Amino acid sequence: MFAAFRNLWRVKELRNRLLFTALIIVLVRVASNIPCPGVDPAALEDYLASMTGGADGGFMAMIDLFSGGALAHFALGALGIMPYITASIIMQLLVPVIPSLEKISREGESGRQKISQYTRYLTIVVCLVQGIMVAMAMVNPGRLGLREPASPLFTGSQAAFVFTTVVVITCTTMVFMWLGEQVTERGIGNGVSIIITINIVSRLPHSVIELIQMAMKGTTPDGNSFKPVQLLLLLLVFAGVTAATILLSQGYRRVPIQMVRKTVGSQLTGGSTYMPLKVNFANVMPIIFAGAILMLPEYLFQYLQWHRVALWFRPDGAGYSITYGILIMAFSYFWVANQFNPIQIADNLKKEGAFIPGISPGQATADYLDTTMTRVTFGGAIFLVALALFPMFLYSNFKIPFMVAQFFGGTSLLIMVGVVLDTMRQLESHLTMRHYEGFLKSGRLRGRSGN
Repeated sequence: MFAAFRNLWRVKELRNRLLFTALIIVLVRVASNIPCPGVDPAALEDYLASMTGGADGGFMAMIDLFSGGALAHFALGALGIMPYITASIIMQLLVPVIPSLEKISREGESGRQKISQYTRYLTIVVCLVQGIMVAMAMVNPGRLGLREPASPLFTGSQAAFVFTTVVVITCTTMVFMWLGEQVTERGIGNGVSIIITINIVSRLPHSVIELIQMAMKGTTPDGNSFKPVQLLLLLLVFAGVTAATILLSQGYRRVPIQMVRKTVGSQLTGGSTYMPLKVNFANVMPIIFAGAILMLPEYLFQYLQWHRVALWFRPDGAGYSITYGILIMAFSYFWVANQFNPIQIADNLKKEGAFIPGISPGQATADYLDTTMTRVTFGGAIFLVALALFPMFLYSNFKIPFMVAQFFGGTSLLIMVGVVLDTMRQLESHLTMRHYEGFLKSGRLRGRSGN
């Protein structure tokens, strides 16, 4: 593997791509540390520090995690790249539902460009909505059920602060989106995914330092006992959860496919192959959907003064975990239903002269694929629920700080594992095209990347 990393710098084009990607990462991190105009950094830091120990910090810490710490400074990149991700997900769900969008998506490259343009417009709308919410939370946190700050978190006029904040963070998000597209074209891998992963990874050193400090002090921030042996156990658990996440991301069910043998020119085509049905077909989307929905109820019911109902949706409560798990299961099947079309796949197999051994072509094949995918999705969804709830289990029962617990599962770990594997595939393909040895001598990574 070390030889593969050395080979990366021997190829001029690949070296330039890596350096360009690194430059974009630096720009994103700089924007995540420059406060927005009108923010009182000292007051904001004291306010967030007062919230990190309790359940109220969960919501704020989650946003801070995905913005790479930008929320803690209320920086230019406070929204990060998430509005673009949200808009992309919405468009992916709307395309199969709205006939006009589905027609556009089938127009080849021009259709994809139109869909991309619509996604950019929708990103602006999402930025404006989220920007107003974030700005109003800075102006009056108590109205959302959060603790009141000891002093105002901003300076100057309230209206001017809200307007300026919305404009600045919306423009920053759009610049991040453009930078992500540049990384995709001129750098390595999916630029948007790399940006969000770097934001998450930027919080990892802080979490490691916090764990070490807890082991040295012998207590958690809440005063519970935390011994060095517990730190060792957590590291072992982290290794196990990461390995399980890789298995979840890479796992698939092979459906055998038999191709009808026929002669094309002087060559004989056909034979046996297989169709991979991914165990986690929806990837991280169900967790993102469920988490986005559950961000709002607690603060909405607090605003309406329905305190008993609001308690059900607290991140450290059993009610929240149950609802979260149910939503993840539901969205796993919802995503598969929207993105996996067994009837179309069966028709394509029939047109290509392929069939599943023992299954009649046409509707019988579609029914078989639908049943198989349903069973595979059930196993993947159960695994996904366990992975998503494990950080909450650590946070609620062992009082591990929320920012630390987030790296033991959930969205953070899935995104990091997925993007790292995808980036390694990209680098592997560049190396093998130039006849260099890849990262794995066995070629397992190359084999899987082609599935």
